[in-house]
Amino acid sequence: MNMSSRSPERLVHVPLGERAYDILIGPGLIGRAGGEITARLKGRRAAIVTDEHVAPHYLEALMDSLQTDGIEAVSLTLPAGEKTKSLEHLATVTDMVLSARIERSDAVIALGGGVIGDLAGFAAGIVRRGVRFVQIPTTLLSQVDSSVGGKTGINTRHGKNLLGVFHQPDLVLADTAVLDTLSKREFRAGYAELAKYGLIDKPDFFEWLEKNWTQVFAGGPERIEAIAVSCQAKADVVVEDERETGRRALLNLGHTFGHALEAATNYDSARLVHGEGVSIGMVLAYQFSARMNLASPDDAARVEAHLKAVGLPTKIGDIPGELPPTERLLDAIGQDKKVRSGKLTFILTRGVGEAFIADDVPPSEVLAFLEDKRLK
Repeated sequence: MNMSSRSPERLVHVPLGERAYDILIGPGLIGRAGGEITARLKGRRAAIVTDEHVAPHYLEALMDSLQTDGIEAVSLTLPAGEKTKSLEHLATVTDMVLSARIERSDAVIALGGGVIGDLAGFAAGIVRRGVRFVQIPTTLLSQVDSSVGGKTGINTRHGKNLLGVFHQPDLVLADTAVLDTLSKREFRAGYAELAKYGLIDKPDFFEWLEKNWTQVFAGGPERIEAIAVSCQAKADVVVEDERETGRRALLNLGHTFGHALEAATNYDSARLVHGEGVSIGMVLAYQFSARMNLASPDDAARVEAHLKAVGLPTKIGDIPGELPPTERLLDAIGQDKKVRSGKLTFILTRGVGEAFIADDVPPSEVLAFLEDKRLK
């Protein structure tokens, strides 16, 4: 991967016919948001959804940019954290959007991480059966994953993201400058999703990350490049399988185990955030693949070593506090959206960059594997 000729800003186009959109990646995009939105959308009203962590840093700059370009905007600031992805907060957002008289040509703008993007996108998808939607992701995880592809949703007591709709954004503005204000923990959590794209089907990218991860953390051209490669990788899969009927399921590498671990902690971000669950989940997916004689234990060890080197958790035992019995973890896996006719479906691997969809995985094997891993 040669970056010598790369400009500081990158554009990834997602060609979905009438629902095609651009992903802009680079520093300073929040200050240009008004101009980028008016160049693409006809509406002149916007409802901004953000959270209490992001609002003090970026809401005023976004409002100023929108006003400068003639967009009348209102905003709603919600509590930060995974528990905001609830029916209660969805009702709050939809009420605000309707009160602001947002019409179909106007926009809901998500200014925040994946929680805000998922919640605001769900609201945009159901208000008036769909209004325009702009993603301004402020975490690494949301810039490389949740802001792209149109999956929206909220959590219920039955599991994560079980209520939602597919609603593609009309524009994604990934302002890389905002990542400098992230905590190391948040940045690491997002890095897990970066690594995921290499582990699915881009072994050269994973190898590049092994050599360049410190520069990605430090910022500069390597960070922009890594985000652009990830967004392009996700865009390619989304175009091929928008509604997750086939290949798009590969993007869930590590997520079946990870979502179960998140549910086991009751979505307590003090104990486990999404990217950390994905990190442990990817290691488990590689180790389970090795246990099933599908992949080499050396590949599992390589993945674990890299994620551990960047500071991510890699074992169930890395999660602080007590976890429910292993049978409860299996129950959470059974509620996962990748279940088909009651049969467990996992994203497994034959090696680095060789992920595949495995149908009808025996629950007894998963139970024994998880029980074994909890003891280590």
